[in-house]
Amino acid sequence: MDTLKIYNSDGSVDVQITEEVIAIIAGLAATEVDGVHSMAGGITNEIVARLGKKNLAAGITVQCSDDTVTANLSLVIKMGYNIPDVSAQVQEKVKTAIENMTGLKVTAVNIRIANVNFDNQ
Repeated sequence: MDTLKIYNSDGSVDVQITEEVIAIIAGLAATEVDGVHSMAGGITNEIVARLGKKNLAAGITVQCSDDTVTANLSLVIKMGYNIPDVSAQVQEKVKTAIENMTGLKVTAVNIRIANVNFDNQ
């Protein structure tokens, strides 16, 4: 993943943040929302999870340009929750978390519902 540089007013580099760090911030914020079971990763993330490792950026892609961020999240929703409501809460929570922790402007938080978890019944 690329490294995003945040500049001071004098033009010098103040902080460097990788896109993976921004993805982790987004993932942590998303999983705090009631109704989100987990992030949806690919087969690689499934294998890693079975080995006892946790990939906090699973199911998340981040695109950065200048001082803006677009985040794309794939979620597994708990059965019985209203998908549009949960999605809106995730969008707001992720946007707020990224902007507060990095100072970057979030232009979009795109949600894809990858699955519904039935185990919580």
